[in-house]
Amino acid sequence: MHMTKMQGLGNDYLYIYGEVADPVSLSIKYSDRHFGVGSDGIILVQKSAVADFKMRIFNADGSEAKMCGNGIRCVGKYVYDKGYTDKTRLTIETLSGIRTLELTVRNGKVVSATVNMGKVTVCEPVTLTVCGQALTTTPVSVGNPHTVTFIPDAENAPLTTVGAALEHDAFFPEGVNAEFAQVLGENDLRMRVWERGSGITMACGTGACATAAAAVKAGYCKIDEDISVRLDGGTLHIRVLPDYTVMMTGPAATVCECEVDE
Repeated sequence: MHMTKMQGLGNDYLYIYGEVADPVSLSIKYSDRHFGVGSDGIILVQKSAVADFKMRIFNADGSEAKMCGNGIRCVGKYVYDKGYTDKTRLTIETLSGIRTLELTVRNGKVVSATVNMGKVTVCEPVTLTVCGQALTTTPVSVGNPHTVTFIPDAENAPLTTVGAALEHDAFFPEGVNAEFAQVLGENDLRMRVWERGSGITMACGTGACATAAAAVKAGYCKIDEDISVRLDGGTLHIRVLPDYTVMMTGPAATVCECEVDE
């Protein structure tokens, strides 16, 4: 089986074109960073009846995700660089709906993409008891579930304790991606994430969108202006439009091509 390892700001996945018999087991096996190839999961790129292409995302634990912001940018690079399309404006079918990509091409290869992530829903903050302490956090839907907690020091965010506990908190029956964000300045955020099904990752595109939208709702950032969201793997640029449609721009890169035993 042929796989392409790709990454967006260090959020890495193994990409496969077409169908596979058991994507859950495949993702668990090859995502392992010691006994497999190593990744945050696998992404299947497929034909679609309603869009240019379809993507299915399986986390490192085998669970299927609805959407991945870093992953979808790499899907755009995958299909363009490999010659499956010559379009620079693509529609991609996901479990969160159809998303539109605008590809930036240099020397015949995609280097970045802007994704229309659709409308984001920012809920009112809630106070939960997590790890024995009260925590005020803001639930956000980007098609998949997030909760954003603003803290004074994102570098020391409690990812493995509070983040891991939030993922399985009863308030979030489907689980949740837990973002911890620090306001650095006007339209400038530092965010770290504990991803549902994958744990600590270098970056989370939907999480960056959720964080920017929550920051706009809270008055920390301005609507319809570019917001820098600094992640462990680099920076994404997010714009929250007046109707809370979110545009995300960031890089996409190929790491390697590999052949594996099924």
